[in-house]
Amino acid sequence: MSSLLSHKKDQEHLRKSLSDSCPAPSAASSRSSRHERLLRLGSSGSSGTFTDTSTNHAESYFLQRENRLSAKKRAEEEKLNSDYKKMYEKAVATNQRLKSRLETSKQELSEILDQLQRTQNGKPDDGSYMLEAEKKGSWSLKKKISDMEDQLKVKAELKLENQRLKDENGALIRVITKLSK
Repeated sequence: MSSLLSHKKDQEHLRKSLSDSCPAPSAASSRSSRHERLLRLGSSGSSGTFTDTSTNHAESYFLQRENRLSAKKRAEEEKLNSDYKKMYEKAVATNQRLKSRLETSKQELSEILDQLQRTQNGKPDDGSYMLEAEKKGSWSLKKKISDMEDQLKVKAELKLENQRLKDENGALIRVITKLSK
């Protein structure tokens, strides 16, 4: 009688340990009932090979589970890498586009400044007409200059943002590399 009670306690202890280690409730109940059957058959006096087989099945199950989880983790890390790579490539493309726009703006600014210098240094033939034309031209040139200065400020901000993104991307790549090891 006492051996029967100790056997039941052992089974309850095994059942609890199995249910604690299994993540899914439905899978846990089917595994624990399977394990109970194996224990009953093993304790009923059958050969030790059956217990070894059940142990091998349990080990192979946990190895397969670990393999599935590690494959899933690798897939997620690869997805993260590709997302950061896409973001980096997009930032580089945007940076190149903005650099070309800035270059054209600089060229226009230099042309406008040359025109302004020529206009200020030149002598007008008709005083009043040329004075009004110079004022209009000067005003439009000043407006263009201020617009270009604003564009230069935006470019500087974009350069800083691009550098920050590059640094962040590098840090994320290092973290992902460490996690994958």
